[in-house]
Amino acid sequence: MQTKILLVYTGGTIGMAKDYGDQSLKPFNFDNLLKRIPELSLLDCSFDYSSFETPIDSSDMKPEYWVEIAHTIRDNYEAYDGFVVLHGTDTMAYTASALSFMIDNLEKPVIFTGSQLPIGDLRTDAKENLITSIQLASLRKDHQPLIKEVCIYFEYKLLRANRATKINAENFDAFESPNYPVIGVSGVHLEVKEDLTLKLPITGPLTINEKYSTDVGVLKIFPGMNRSFIESVINAPSIKAFIIEAFGTGNIFTDQWFIDLLKEKVAQGIHLIINTQCAGGMVEIGRYATSDALLEMRAISSYDLTMEAAITKAIYLLGQDLTHEEFRTAYEANLKGELRKHHYIE
Repeated sequence: MQTKILLVYTGGTIGMAKDYGDQSLKPFNFDNLLKRIPELSLLDCSFDYSSFETPIDSSDMKPEYWVEIAHTIRDNYEAYDGFVVLHGTDTMAYTASALSFMIDNLEKPVIFTGSQLPIGDLRTDAKENLITSIQLASLRKDHQPLIKEVCIYFEYKLLRANRATKINAENFDAFESPNYPVIGVSGVHLEVKEDLTLKLPITGPLTINEKYSTDVGVLKIFPGMNRSFIESVINAPSIKAFIIEAFGTGNIFTDQWFIDLLKEKVAQGIHLIINTQCAGGMVEIGRYATSDALLEMRAISSYDLTMEAAITKAIYLLGQDLTHEEFRTAYEANLKGELRKHHYIE
């Protein structure tokens, strides 16, 4: 039986076509998709598409749009075998990570993709990304979807969504998964590494948890930071979780005023989360003396989360009405394949 795939267009370059009269980019008419990409007719699946009423640039993506995408998947879940979400690249890793936390009991693929060039450009990467994403979403084994998680497909690589980060604004190879292996490769053969795919227990029908809170602050530290700037940021009202992008394995400068300020915020009940500025590797609070103070104040470790996953996980968990200890336990737990507490050895 032929699989059915739903394309969900949110906006972004992949949905644009160049007007060669004035060289501007204008929204693409998806009714003409087969005319633009005749190769789609060769796929062994059928597909429909759904679009945001007003497509948006991904720079304008917000949690309420995450909920809209999740609702589209939920409302069409029984009618389709997989979903391909077309999204701008700038915030794709944020949206895809957020959906990985919001959707429970997912038994079908949700593949995010986009492009660096519009679909009508001569050298566009949009065609390959779209065609292969649809193929990946339609893969089955023993009459069941081969992929049962939220992923990003870009430039021949399938990545776990909450492990992916955008690393390049110009190259076609725009996304990387620094702390977890690529779970699929498009080459001569379309290969999915089944042993690396997410396999979570299914406890009921698909559900969407749309509770969230954006009361999250982020501070990237650097040598010689201005004290008044740090104080103004950390003392911002209504912030409930604060993520520090620390050096290396979670190290911070140890000026006493800074340590005292962090202790004060922790005493007030703020969730103090430590991530690393490094693209790869992980947080190990207490490994060096410069993180001993964080260990003493029981700062929360991001372990090897990407920054996108660290932020969206905090936004998601803040919406769950958890105690401080419940938040800590959940944040440091591997909920949807987003982290490990030890170094990955491939």
